[in-house]
Amino acid sequence: MKITNICCIGAGYVGGPTMAVIAKHNPHIKITVVDMNAERIAAWNDPDVNNIPIYEPGLSDIVAEARDKNLFFSTNVDQAILDAEMIFISVNTPTKTYGKGKGMASDLKYIELCARQIAKVAKTDKIVIEKSTLPVRTAQTIKSILDHTGNGVQYQILSNPEFLAEGTAIRDLENPDRVLIGGDHDEEGQKAIDALVDIYAAWIPREKILTTNVWSSELSKLTANAFLAQRVSSINAISELCEVTGADVTEVARSIGMDSRIGNKFLQASVGFGGSCFQKDILNLVYIAKSYGLNEVADYWEQVIIMNDHQKTRFAHNIIRTLYNTVSGKKIAFLGWAFKKDTNDTRESAAIYVADILLHEQAELAVLDPKVSSDTVYADLDYLKTRSPEENRSLVQVGSDPYEVCRDAHAIAILTEWDEFNTYDWKRIFDSMKKPAFVFDGRNLLDAAKLKEIGFVYESIGVR
Repeated sequence: MKITNICCIGAGYVGGPTMAVIAKHNPHIKITVVDMNAERIAAWNDPDVNNIPIYEPGLSDIVAEARDKNLFFSTNVDQAILDAEMIFISVNTPTKTYGKGKGMASDLKYIELCARQIAKVAKTDKIVIEKSTLPVRTAQTIKSILDHTGNGVQYQILSNPEFLAEGTAIRDLENPDRVLIGGDHDEEGQKAIDALVDIYAAWIPREKILTTNVWSSELSKLTANAFLAQRVSSINAISELCEVTGADVTEVARSIGMDSRIGNKFLQASVGFGGSCFQKDILNLVYIAKSYGLNEVADYWEQVIIMNDHQKTRFAHNIIRTLYNTVSGKKIAFLGWAFKKDTNDTRESAAIYVADILLHEQAELAVLDPKVSSDTVYADLDYLKTRSPEENRSLVQVGSDPYEVCRDAHAIAILTEWDEFNTYDWKRIFDSMKKPAFVFDGRNLLDAAKLKEIGFVYESIGVR
């Protein structure tokens, strides 16, 4: 089965980059990325590719190469579904904020809406692919909706989870550790699997393309993120122990990271992990375990989230305690708002929650992030609904000049590990701040010895 036309529903952090790379390596396939958000689609179609809505190193170049050749962005969802032989579902699956499973289970309303839209529009057989991160057995829900439309269209449902790290998404797509495809292993299911394998095999060695049943594929995505997040929470738990004993968490991490059974990845102590995947996927895993009565399993994984929340709270409280137990009326400069460097994604960023605690104590914040707009900063704080939008805008200023952002600040908090922060003239920053001048390095990014020599009171994670 040769695929010549693909539709991807969802032009977000997964759909856009993934389809761009597939288009680059499969010039014979027409790919249309659709979204109901007209503003987002307009940004993807901006003549200046530097204005596309997602910042990922290398992405704009790929979009420039393929756009309007075999890669298209559109709001005409029905036409794209009608024309496609293969449909990727890549819409948001946020954690539920209401009803059963609130705070843990994934909200699948957008997935169901996609399935119903496909069922309403399709007139020819389709391969439908889960690309969003979903709970185990979601494919069965999609299949149930599609198979009961009564219009005679045949569907094959595949699971093809993404394993992208924001900031390195293009590198991860171009040279992945593996591609995972789950589907039925009857004759028609195998044809669908083979069709998707052929698309990825245009640039990925076949030995890196793994095929499983649908349920194993869905669970593998949740499990991978849970294991990675567990490592972050584990080293963060040790960082607190280091601070009270005099050990240095960077030395501990280097030591254990050289153990071949452990490895050195995801052992960087920090203010905590963020992003759209780790917390959501672990909570999803917790909810699934609880729904099957596996309470000990649920408690085990929930502790990863508890530790991560504790690390963010601990960081904020350390700022308050160090600044003589009050930050009321004091200016604190935040360097970084994105959840990690090389992305403009702020979902579940530690900066949001640290800021919320400090604002509750009536601090005044000045924020700088190289890729995050002021609108996004305010939207993130407004979403918490802990104070009015007017209060957020009066207490938080967003700037682009680091020297102005830090001027007259009592303290600086490093919340994102942007490389450019190391290039600043820290002596100039020190001279412009209130004294004593504090730096709270939530990413252990800066040169501690250099800053102390300048005169800063420097606080890092996991070092006393």
